[in-house]
Amino acid sequence: MSFTLGELAVRFGCSLKGDPDARVSRVATLEDAGPDAVTFLANPKYRRYLSQTRAGAVIVEPRLADACPGAALIGPNPYATYARIAALLHPVPAADPGVHPSAVVDASAQIDPTAAIGPRVVIEAGVVVGPRAVIGPGCVVMRGTRIGADTRLVANVTLCHDVSLGERCLLHPGAVIGADGFGLAPDRGEWLKVPQIGSVRIGNDVEVGASTTIDRGAIEDTVIGDGVKLDNQIQIAHNVRIGAHTAIAGCVGISGSAVIGQRCMIGGMVGVAGHLTICDDVVVTGKSFVSGSIRKPGYYSSGLPIDETARFRKNAARFNQLDDMARQVRRLRRGAGESTGKDEEADLPGDEPSP
Repeated sequence: MSFTLGELAVRFGCSLKGDPDARVSRVATLEDAGPDAVTFLANPKYRRYLSQTRAGAVIVEPRLADACPGAALIGPNPYATYARIAALLHPVPAADPGVHPSAVVDASAQIDPTAAIGPRVVIEAGVVVGPRAVIGPGCVVMRGTRIGADTRLVANVTLCHDVSLGERCLLHPGAVIGADGFGLAPDRGEWLKVPQIGSVRIGNDVEVGASTTIDRGAIEDTVIGDGVKLDNQIQIAHNVRIGAHTAIAGCVGISGSAVIGQRCMIGGMVGVAGHLTICDDVVVTGKSFVSGSIRKPGYYSSGLPIDETARFRKNAARFNQLDDMARQVRRLRRGAGESTGKDEEADLPGDEPSP
């Protein structure tokens, strides 16, 4: 499948510098693209490759159009434009509708005739599968689950009982939706399992990465809003609520009953404590730990950046001495007659008296 640059410019609202009749059929990097490929430049780190690219066209911002050695598709958001063109040039192969002979489908399940049910799929009683949905090989869909139109389960996805998926969702291999939350009550030195009687509700246009797990609610449902994008190997605990169009990177752990707002971005390996709220439009950078609610939009970070091992060890040791050092500084300032603010006559809240 190929398109002319003129067709792409019109379809995606770009200005064009170059021959509108030139054709491209694939996408590639700035370094490896040939005359039949379209590429893009969004990260300034790759600017050095622009002058020597052999691409049939480069998607760029207006300020970089003159720097392109060949044709340019010009728009305000090159990465988004690239995503749309890549989807056009490299479409996901359509699945043939119908039920594979090796699939096990309960007689009470409602499977739209346009849906595709792959090999060794198990679909239990009361399941509803919407139009053009694709249930890939090895998936298990337990009783009472509902799958919306055009949703795709790639392979080996498990949907536990009574889960609800919206339309146009994409679940990658190994995702588990609706397993029991980690609900345990202490009782005389042992742990008593708390029944997890809620479920999981996932909105439209949600993507769930490989081996990501979303636990069912303890009483009410765990809820994932429209347009949420979840990377691989994320753990979302019971009764978490994630607002629309939030994106979460890999290896994040979100504890029970946390509420995350809309349009947030959570970096890789972030930990979020339970029973807190993160407001809309918050960015949390990688490896941070969110231990309390965030009520103001903005950027938040914690954790120490990498350093040479010897210096890191020294700084770690000194970090443990900060409390004592702070007390010593207060005593020295008091001895010199300087004001130390509201803590002048008392230690900081929570401090133990110095020896």
